[in-house]
Amino acid sequence: MESSQLSGIYCNSLTQYQRLLTREVFIGDVALGGNNPIRVQSMTTTDTMNTMATVEQSIRMIEAGCEFVRITAPSINEAKNLENIKNELRKRGYKTPLIADIHFTPNAAEVAARIVEKVRINPGNFADKKKFEFIEYTDHEYESELSRIRERFIPLVKICKEYGTAMRIGTNHGSLSDRIMSRYGDTAHGMVESALEFLRICESQNYYNLVLSMKSSNPQVMVQAYRLLIARMKEENMNYPLHLGVTEAGEGEDGRIKSAEGIGTLLEDGIGDTVRVSLTEDPEFEIPVARALVGRYNSRSNHKPIEKLSNTISVSKKDTIGLPNVHGLPYSPFEYKRRDSFEVMNMGAHNVPRVIADYSKHEKITAASLFAVGYNYSVPTDKWNLTDQACDFIYAGDNTVDFAIPGTLGVICNAKTWEHFSENDRFYPLFEGNEILTANNTNSILNFVRVSAESICSDEFNFTKLPNNSVVILYTNNEHAMPALRRAFIYFIENKFNGPLIIERGYADVSTDLLQLYSSTDLGGLLLDGFGDGVFIRANGNASPQIINSLGFGILQAARTRISKTEYISCPSCGRTLFDLQETTAKIRSRTDHLKGIKIGIMGCIVNGPGEMADADYGYVGSGVGKITLYKGREVVTKSIDAAEAVDALIDLIREHGDWVEKSE
Repeated sequence: MESSQLSGIYCNSLTQYQRLLTREVFIGDVALGGNNPIRVQSMTTTDTMNTMATVEQSIRMIEAGCEFVRITAPSINEAKNLENIKNELRKRGYKTPLIADIHFTPNAAEVAARIVEKVRINPGNFADKKKFEFIEYTDHEYESELSRIRERFIPLVKICKEYGTAMRIGTNHGSLSDRIMSRYGDTAHGMVESALEFLRICESQNYYNLVLSMKSSNPQVMVQAYRLLIARMKEENMNYPLHLGVTEAGEGEDGRIKSAEGIGTLLEDGIGDTVRVSLTEDPEFEIPVARALVGRYNSRSNHKPIEKLSNTISVSKKDTIGLPNVHGLPYSPFEYKRRDSFEVMNMGAHNVPRVIADYSKHEKITAASLFAVGYNYSVPTDKWNLTDQACDFIYAGDNTVDFAIPGTLGVICNAKTWEHFSENDRFYPLFEGNEILTANNTNSILNFVRVSAESICSDEFNFTKLPNNSVVILYTNNEHAMPALRRAFIYFIENKFNGPLIIERGYADVSTDLLQLYSSTDLGGLLLDGFGDGVFIRANGNASPQIINSLGFGILQAARTRISKTEYISCPSCGRTLFDLQETTAKIRSRTDHLKGIKIGIMGCIVNGPGEMADADYGYVGSGVGKITLYKGREVVTKSIDAAEAVDALIDLIREHGDWVEKSE
């Protein structure tokens, strides 16, 4: 049966929601993993040497629902002060476990491990230095480097064993060591191997009180890394609990979409034992987002059954680039490859995924109605002005559209209503299921066919007879929506249907905040696997067209499948931060948010500097009190600029490299 055969991949089942069973680990008195609830955590942003400020912020986090509080300890002094913070919290009646966050300083970790309930170390910078150098290692040289790391790491392991302290081995995509990068590249594979090296050292000392994480600012890399980690752990008979997070997710809508795509995609498959949402906001505002993501799965196991996969699924030895070979799945869950499809008008093949806006519930559609979805009609000039987030189609349903539409927009009507507009340019019919097979009239250019995932998998819908100019809109009413839709995509691939497929999801009675998180998970999880030639979000009047349209483009951007705006990779701040991240991010955004396709990293300190920015085009990094260092990619351009002049200097740098355009009025 499917459930047993899938045990060799990365989750228990691709069609039935089940938590992945991991080893139970105790952080203080709080159990993590096993059959315990998914825990929620966050990190303080105060100076760790400011005991009272850190205590007060920790209390705000705890009262918001934070179950573990992480505090940075960049040096021995901060590590020692964790005792004062802990004592003050305990004196006030708060027993929430504390976690020390360590980068670069093993001696600080050794101090902290005697005080707090858990330490987090980053294998990329615990015993290695990062200079972005490529070094050709022989096997003997590589093993010598591992011996050096063992010698530096084992003292911490022994302290953790002695004091009953847990440890998170937290790999970050952007801070892989030069040693790992030289052998495995800047890849999910490299992230996993980096963690496994440290895991093996821990196990050699019979220390198992461990938690793992694979974080990246790119949800695609993050999801692939966690899946690959699980597959590799299974090969070595490991089952450590997993801490989920998308690092440097950013702020506001962008940060929430990116976090939900990465974290939610894994939660859908039962993966994850604790969650941290990294937003460039006060930490207590991260907790409701994390709880909303986690809370969705409290009763998920009762969902409607999904058709099981027909093929035997297994994993063989690793392929030539070190990834597990999956047999029986028509795609690899460890690598991104967009599903092959042929082109119908501007959909499928090489085209970016399209966005459909729902106007079927509007009383009347006017030219002014389209302002919300990126089209602004100017009466004096009689012209349409388009934004970078102008939707590609509107679904009018049975509504009429009696004005001249913009030249780049298409209108989708229900099939019977479309017959009244069939002579109009850029008006296209929507057929329900097999309705198109008996229709007397179809469009010679483009037809939309809406079908449920369930009818696809049960052969109720005969897609083999579809006209070649058809685009399928795929939907489901199953609560376990992402896996239900994924099952249908797999069915299409197995049966060699290569027409374009649009993902539709409808939501009733959910707030705008939940709509943001749920749709980012349901649609984003599919896009990350290369599925989907467009998105169609329907919210039954619970959110404005402008919010839904922005959400659709945001989901595509977070999945790196369609870029429509500037991307900001900004860290969530911590006690190491050397400037006000929220204020600075807002200032940089106000000056640069028109630079479509440019990625700007905004990092509070060098720990979250050139490495953590991963694939940013430009970097703005705190390098001292009131001082900023600017990067082009991973190269330092200017050091120690006064903070008051740094944003202007960043603009000049962007201009110098030819990426600047003036804002249109």
